[in-house]
Amino acid sequence: MTRYKWIAARKAEGFPIKAACKIAEVSRQAFNDWRAKQAAPPTDADVADTELVTVMREIHVESDSTYGQPRMTPELRDRGFCVNHKRVERLMRAHSIVGVHKPAKVRTTIPAEDNGPMPDLIGRRFKPGRPDVAWAGDITYIATGEGWLYLASVLDLGSRRWLGYSMADHMRTELVADALDMAVATRGGLVKGTIFHGDRGDQLNPPSTGDTIWDNP
Repeated sequence: MTRYKWIAARKAEGFPIKAACKIAEVSRQAFNDWRAKQAAPPTDADVADTELVTVMREIHVESDSTYGQPRMTPELRDRGFCVNHKRVERLMRAHSIVGVHKPAKVRTTIPAEDNGPMPDLIGRRFKPGRPDVAWAGDITYIATGEGWLYLASVLDLGSRRWLGYSMADHMRTELVADALDMAVATRGGLVKGTIFHGDRGDQLNPPSTGDTIWDNP
């Protein structure tokens, strides 16, 4: 809301214009000039801007809200509008038309060149029929205001129950190891013969614990 609109809103509430203008640091003459302009019929420039904004909104929808000023300007020119980037930027800002930028993809698994291939003990059998036959692990990433956070989780493929998780600002081995420690504790340490299935990579290279069989294809 502009200062003029704020003053107009206070006036509608019965607040003295002189006091409202003083608070908004606007002269009464400037406010009256603004009111006169608002009451006047639209100029040719206003009509042209309204038409342009309508097309800009259509382009914004068609682009899944991804077009900002750099791509909006040439698109408008392709559609026959004679515009420059300053005008497009001004209208987009005034009408809250903002291009959405998709976050950069974060690679959570990088194959380790020094790790040889390991046997696939699950063999695509992701429904073992009973708990603690096979677990599966994965890492995902979450965007926060302070940067990326990484979440490692452990799922029992038999019961479809989440047994362990761990979150940190890195993808080192301890991220997965902490999730596995939690899963083992959830089962009271009774994990002999259980297969752990995870992505092959430096991040998923946990140490063997107890009698658990780690499957890391």
